[in-house]
Amino acid sequence: MKAIQFGAGNIGRGFIGAVLSQAGYELVFADVVEELLNQINSRGEYIVHVSDHTSYDIPVKGVRAVNSGSQEAVEEIAGADIITTAVGLRILKFVAPTVAKGICARMAAGVEKPLNIIACENGLRATSQLKELVLAQLPAEAKDWTEKHVGFPDAAVDRIVPPVRCEVPLDVAVEEYFEWDVERSSFVGPVPEIEGMTPVDNLLAYVERKLFTLNTGHATAAYLGKMKGISTIGECVADPQIYAIVREAMQQSGEGLVRKFGFDHDAHFAYIEKILGRFSNPYLRDECDRVGREPLRKLSPNDRLILPMLTAKGFGLPYDKLLLAIGAALHFDNPQDPQSVEMLASIKEDGLEGTIVKYTGIGASDPLVGEIAAAFKKVETL
Repeated sequence: MKAIQFGAGNIGRGFIGAVLSQAGYELVFADVVEELLNQINSRGEYIVHVSDHTSYDIPVKGVRAVNSGSQEAVEEIAGADIITTAVGLRILKFVAPTVAKGICARMAAGVEKPLNIIACENGLRATSQLKELVLAQLPAEAKDWTEKHVGFPDAAVDRIVPPVRCEVPLDVAVEEYFEWDVERSSFVGPVPEIEGMTPVDNLLAYVERKLFTLNTGHATAAYLGKMKGISTIGECVADPQIYAIVREAMQQSGEGLVRKFGFDHDAHFAYIEKILGRFSNPYLRDECDRVGREPLRKLSPNDRLILPMLTAKGFGLPYDKLLLAIGAALHFDNPQDPQSVEMLASIKEDGLEGTIVKYTGIGASDPLVGEIAAAFKKVETL
């Protein structure tokens, strides 16, 4: 069995790649960073350091890497059983052409064994987005073949993998907790038995539960902490005022999720407390600049701030702490982050309300625009 993991960064190595390797797959990374590719091919192994209240090491051996845009990658796909990604939603469009060429190579070679492709990204229906991009690259005669032989299951992934510098550069530090939920009905062929991957029937519930609990809370802590000059998430949740806002924002998001999906209220609120405990893991130094990066993506209509706020509002529930999170996100100032630079320039040039309308998908006449603008001012006084 062979797995191709697009993205050899910390999440690709420390989470998805490690799970696939432990499940017995021959693991091939595909990436564009030549130095990283050379390191993987030179060493052929790395260690995942689980750094939590329980700490241990997971060796990942027998790995290799190819350039994700190369003919080598196409040839690897031709013989693969599963393809996964951990590249970020923006980068899927660059992965799609290689995947499409690999599918064509399989068809030309008469390879009819099932291939399942899973985009393990923070976002709603990431695999479905990748599928559209791949189908757009395929010739007409390959599309029907693809529908029969290639599955595109959507997934929800959850593991905190901060950029901790290890003594060996390929090694990765991760928290112990992780979830990898995958949509059962979209697999082609038998669902692979991979320890650590859970096939589920109502994936959207799992995707939104994770995105609007972990990611909502994470982002809220990062943006509020950044405004106070705090550098790490652990330090953020150690601040009583930030902790209280983060917790209540997650609870407001949670009330909406309970109404929307029928989650057990007590179980979901226990899940929130578990997530809060993960934020304070003393063994992982997760920086606000990393968690808060790409604020425009995180302020988009279906992401971790706007959609949970709209969901809570739609059910007539409180959403004031989610508004504070959105207001703090609009303050995110990191000159090294192109989206931060773009956002702050837009606020300066188009005005705050114009920027809110431009990036959140909320209509200019919606009273929410004024509520977000008011929250933007309010977080300045916290």
